Amino acid sequence: MEVCYQLPVLPLDRPVPKHVLSRRGAISFSSSSSLFGSPDPRQLSQRRGAISYDSSDQTALYIRMLDVRVRSQAGFEPERRSTHPYLCIDFRNLHSEYESRLGCGASSAPERRVHRLLSFQRYLHSSRMLRGIPQQIPLHILDEDYTGQARCMLEKVGNWNFDIFLFNRLTNGNGLITLTCHLLNQYGLVELFQLDMVKLWRFLVMVQEDYHSDNPYHNAVHAADVTQAMYCYMREPKLAKSLTSYDILLGLLAAVTHDLDHPGVNQPFLIKTDHYLATLYRNTSVLENHHWKSAVGLIRETGLFSHLPPEDSLNLERELGSLILATDISRQNEYLSRFRMHLNQDNLYLSKASHRHFILQMALKCADICNPCRPWELSKQWSERVTEEFFQQGDIEKKHILEVSPVCDRLTNTVGNIQIGFMTYVAEPLFAEWARFSDTRLSQTMLGHMGLNKATWGGLQQEQTSVFEEAESSKASSDTEDAAAAAPPGGSAATTAGGTSSKEIPQGNGES
Repeated sequence: MEVCYQLPVLPLDRPVPKHVLSRRGAISFSSSSSLFGSPDPRQLSQRRGAISYDSSDQTALYIRMLDVRVRSQAGFEPERRSTHPYLCIDFRNLHSEYESRLGCGASSAPERRVHRLLSFQRYLHSSRMLRGIPQQIPLHILDEDYTGQARCMLEKVGNWNFDIFLFNRLTNGNGLITLTCHLLNQYGLVELFQLDMVKLWRFLVMVQEDYHSDNPYHNAVHAADVTQAMYCYMREPKLAKSLTSYDILLGLLAAVTHDLDHPGVNQPFLIKTDHYLATLYRNTSVLENHHWKSAVGLIRETGLFSHLPPEDSLNLERELGSLILATDISRQNEYLSRFRMHLNQDNLYLSKASHRHFILQMALKCADICNPCRPWELSKQWSERVTEEFFQQGDIEKKHILEVSPVCDRLTNTVGNIQIGFMTYVAEPLFAEWARFSDTRLSQTMLGHMGLNKATWGGLQQEQTSVFEEAESSKASSDTEDAAAAAPPGGSAATTAGGTSSKEIPQGNGES
């Protein structure tokens, strides 16, 4: 198996601190090493990720859910890749560039046969570095403690009006890392589970990097927002007195990684473009399976739970997957019906581990789509972001002559009508049942915000419709006046076809 190195993703606009040794790639960088210089083979360490590299191991064909096949001595095996130009990522190009830059030839030493498993995001960062293109938004690694305004915000992290956008700015774009570390420490989970802080920090940095910063919605800020909402739900009285430390750890990890490596398009897009992820997961919960497996890959790669008994770490990975898979919106009715049945029969017993796990699933589902329940200033930003991501997908579909997905056509949809439909058919039924389960001030606040936000979008829709109708009327009036001016004296063009004088057509109000 021929393999090559990957340069770690480091900010190009500032030197590497002497006290920082980056373990994000296969090469260790110290202050004396050059970013693009030839690496010392003794500094290289193989990073196997979550799978075995034994040539007889068939699971090596599915490396970190990206279906990247292992190269043999004869070269790449034929592999089924997506033919769609937007999401077709050919890793062979990356490897060939590495060989030309680092001099990896047939005579390379065995220790140089190192293969780094890349997510979509990590591949794009690496390819930019190889072409000498700096990152547009450097992903700085901050090892100093959060201070000042960010610390003040964390004192109120349990408030439902927590402004995650402001917090992300105050932490220099590291809101997800900072928030998660704070919550884990607040619950005492780092000490309780004896987590290595270096491994934990490395895990969170890699998680944040594997969220696509160019996605308007499915990015690290969304993951941080869901994590903060999950924290609010786990503080509710029914859950706070029932959840174990293991449940809390699992819930926070699921929130942090629930959309890991999201490509910014939905499952139907992956299926109709014959994307290899859709084939790999048999068109079933394609994105959610990918998020889960990506999370497991980073957990194993960083060795975050390597100190636990193998059976415990495997069980944690399975339950993590169960939580992330519950966020599949196509299975919304399935979970909602089960939740409603439990509430109707009053047979939810949080003393049972399986029932607590189900409630964590429902809590994560609520956290994932809680944007309509936030205060208007926050909810509006999320609504605009998710709609723009829909529209970007629609633009891609039009460009490649594909059927445009529902709500993805920017010419026939607006933010308001998309949000009103989403609240009516998805959010309101879910949060109504959650309020039955946990009838607290927070639940009533969320329902109140959603009602106000829905009414506000409705009002904006009416205003837009009125403006459009007035513009159309003004245009019709202008056309009629032009026709009247062009008609001969005494002609019939002075009136409209319906016999209505042009003066009777309402003119647009400039203030509307």
